[in-house]
Amino acid sequence: MQLPRDVVVGPDVIYDLKDVCNDLKLKEGAFIVTGHHTKKIAGDVVHDILNECGYNPVIASSKEASMTEVNKIVELANEANSRYLIGVGSGKSIDVAKLAATQLDLPFISVPTAASHDGIVSSRASIHDKGKKASIEVNAPMAVVADTSIIAKAPYRLLAAGCGDIISNYTAVLDWELAHRLRNEPFSEYAATLSRMTAQILMDCPEDIKPELESSVRIVVKALVSSGVAMSIAGSSRPASGSEHMFSHALDMVAPNSALHGEQCGVGTIMMMYLHGGDWKKIKECLEIIGAPTTASELGIKDSYILEALLVAHKIRPERYTILGAGLTPEAAEKVARLTKVIS
Repeated sequence: MQLPRDVVVGPDVIYDLKDVCNDLKLKEGAFIVTGHHTKKIAGDVVHDILNECGYNPVIASSKEASMTEVNKIVELANEANSRYLIGVGSGKSIDVAKLAATQLDLPFISVPTAASHDGIVSSRASIHDKGKKASIEVNAPMAVVADTSIIAKAPYRLLAAGCGDIISNYTAVLDWELAHRLRNEPFSEYAATLSRMTAQILMDCPEDIKPELESSVRIVVKALVSSGVAMSIAGSSRPASGSEHMFSHALDMVAPNSALHGEQCGVGTIMMMYLHGGDWKKIKECLEIIGAPTTASELGIKDSYILEALLVAHKIRPERYTILGAGLTPEAAEKVARLTKVIS
């Protein structure tokens, strides 16, 4: 079980990074991975904080979450004799830094600039390799420093997407329970309970999630952290990734212009909850209140791609049993998408 040792959430906590590094006995040898945009937002701040401490950090920009970028960061970090990596960004930079740190067997600190998905604290990295997106097992962050003042300034769409990713825990746990009953897959009641409780936090107060509100960011970030902890306890992504995530990954494959991961997972959760016989209308209502997409048109994706994704989703991770089973028929796929009003 890998859990972050330090989780610091709140306004202006980025300036506590020095104390976090000291607590973890990490001083010199920092290698900062950030994006071109997030470098200006927080990457340079992190560099300056550590530089003023005399830690002589090295900073590099990553263009995309790909194996090419991971290999580049591994090479640069080796050349710099780095002792630990810090990922500063909205997701892609963190994924690249997480995988690079795992390959180098070095500690990793996550400094998110947005709360769009649970990758800021999870032990998985979403990386493009040879034209396909893969979810790769990595070491969990040793620390998470989430400055809610910075995250609140990110586009609200990212925060709403993070809510979709959290709410999708409902169907992920239902799929996990199903696999446990039908396939005798190992199941952790503790991890499942924590995952469900995390989703329930948002379901109980969706009206509290509003744009540019620091308190809203704090709710979502803490929920994302809890979701990541649930995965660490389970030793897999099962508590937070099921049929709804398979649908999202399938949509990435078939649609020329896919939406944000959390947005797609939210829409997927509506349909998968219907298949589970649960209260899909409550899921849809909650997402609508938050301002997250609930239809294909709101995702900016054609209805035909939704149906195509539903038909191939079960093939994404065939070893992971979900409510999709051996796959939906075209008639069943159209029925679930139309009945839930995901397509018109």
